[in-house]
Amino acid sequence: MSANRPLTRDPASIIPRFAGQRILVIGDLVLDEYLVGRAARLSREAPIPVLDLTDRFRRPGAASNPAANVAALGGEPVLVGVLGSDEPGRELGLELERAGISTAGVVETASRPTATKTRILAEHSAAPRQQVARVDHVPREPLEPHVEGQLITVIEQVVPTVDTVLVSDYKAGVVTPRTVAVAVAAAGAAGKAVTVDSQGDLFQFHGFTLVKSNQVEAERALGTPLDDDDDFAGAGYRLQRELAVGSVVITRGAEGMSVIGPDGIHSHLPAANRTEVWDVTGAGDTVIAVLTLGLAAGADLLDAALVANVAAGLVVRRLGVATVTPGELLAALR
Repeated sequence: MSANRPLTRDPASIIPRFAGQRILVIGDLVLDEYLVGRAARLSREAPIPVLDLTDRFRRPGAASNPAANVAALGGEPVLVGVLGSDEPGRELGLELERAGISTAGVVETASRPTATKTRILAEHSAAPRQQVARVDHVPREPLEPHVEGQLITVIEQVVPTVDTVLVSDYKAGVVTPRTVAVAVAAAGAAGKAVTVDSQGDLFQFHGFTLVKSNQVEAERALGTPLDDDDDFAGAGYRLQRELAVGSVVITRGAEGMSVIGPDGIHSHLPAANRTEVWDVTGAGDTVIAVLTLGLAAGADLLDAALVANVAAGLVVRRLGVATVTPGELLAALR
């Protein structure tokens, strides 16, 4: 069923309640590196520009990014994932500290490199920075059994101490059938909501409170294109039914997002920002972070989704993975 329901409360009123919400974030940790250069000349080796390096910066990526968004909005993220005993791992650890993210649940191993994604951007005085290439170094091998066992132990210990559990699946090995099953079981036993945002197979996430996906991933999982509100309503209801989950949110890029609540009713929220889009990297991380904080704060799902929609409209105006503050969200909503 598709509908446009009125919001039950002032969405801005839930933002102060984000403060102090303790969120366990389970997922793949990636160091996002950005190399910025100014085009100086064409290479004599190939028909490509030569960039003179002007800037270099790093940010917490993948599951680290929803954790960073939780921290920026006043929550208390506890991160569970894997870092390698290498220089990228040390650099990511420092970035997590700077972002105010607890790494007490992070497992370090010498047998697995830290995942990195390096983006190369070209700049020009008359134009914004443009991404020209990306180099990924992401381990795809399964976790070693003892590393997975350490993660499971941490999850079981930490779940009772948090308000909500968030799973962020970037297909880099941490989100396994065992870690998912343990997270859902521990959350259920402790009476905690559990949410997931996945770039992988949606049908491995049974029994969650909320499943969030983007349009491409939902289409891939369901094997059908999603073109209009009725398609999204049907897709959300099917996921809800087959996964036995409470709610489904499907982000639709420039078309906003579809929200299918526990009652099975579909609501379409138009995009909060369709014109000032510089970089969509990490917008989905912001959405799942805000949705999870909203659930932890006892907000109505549609109110939390509206705030998440506005937050996504803010971060796409910024280069690279980004976060928003409560003040920025309040100003945008008002």
